[in-house]
Amino acid sequence: MHKDHQTIHVEPLAPDKPDFAAPCNGCGVCCLVAPCPLGMLISLRRHGACAALRWNKTDRIYRCGVVEQPVPLLQRVLPPGTRFLARLLSTPVRRLARRWIAAGQGCDCSLQVSMTDTAKVWKIHPSV
Repeated sequence: MHKDHQTIHVEPLAPDKPDFAAPCNGCGVCCLVAPCPLGMLISLRRHGACAALRWNKTDRIYRCGVVEQPVPLLQRVLPPGTRFLARLLSTPVRRLARRWIAAGQGCDCSLQVSMTDTAKVWKIHPSV
């Protein structure tokens, strides 16, 4: 069964989603809808908001926790006897995350959003 829309809850101070290919503004829509491949490993799920997504209160934007602070996230998902590897893995994992989220390449989320009320509960519609 195909969903014609999905509702996501966005921080009220988050910026509106930019147009496709416009510079990323940290709206968080893409990561609130579904995690990227690396986010799936961190979140331990394929659907719903990415567990690595972080709200930055100071800048009022969403950021990828794997890019910003990968060590705590890696320690959480690595098996107990291997958590010491988190620091060693943090640099290559950060690079991989930047590539998978297309950091610096512009918005790659083609979903259409519409705000349903003043609390920034957005309905996501697949592009047609």
